[in-house]
Amino acid sequence: MKLQEILSLNCTSCAVPVTSKKRLLEQICQLAAVEIGNADPSDLLDSLLDREKMGSTGIGNGIAIPHGRLSNSHKAVAVLITTEKAIDFDAIDNRDVDVFISLFVPEDSCQEHLETLQCIAKLFSNKQTIKQVRKCSNDKQLYDLIQQAS
Repeated sequence: MKLQEILSLNCTSCAVPVTSKKRLLEQICQLAAVEIGNADPSDLLDSLLDREKMGSTGIGNGIAIPHGRLSNSHKAVAVLITTEKAIDFDAIDNRDVDVFISLFVPEDSCQEHLETLQCIAKLFSNKQTIKQVRKCSNDKQLYDLIQQAS
């Protein structure tokens, strides 16, 4: 599944003024809970934190892909956030992170989860795309950029 298929404008936020990993993850969960409809933001946060305990989802170059599983939904949801300033996210290259693509997938969708993570990693490994993402100044511009990316 492609990011474009599971990302909505409501789950896209540009230049968010957060200063910590926990606050960033809470922001992601608030957006995702509204999009999912029947999800508790604290359950979503627990899912992300459980995954982070296994190892940081900071993949390097200022990018992180925090992800978790949904126990009570059949719909995959993505959240894309850029931050005003890069924050410490324990990334593998020890660089601070300013681009976050978060993914929530149903528990029974393991293969789809892995394929979607691969598509996201491929999309954001394109230096031109990430450069354009960092230049976006509002939510709509960021969302439109991703929708047009291949």
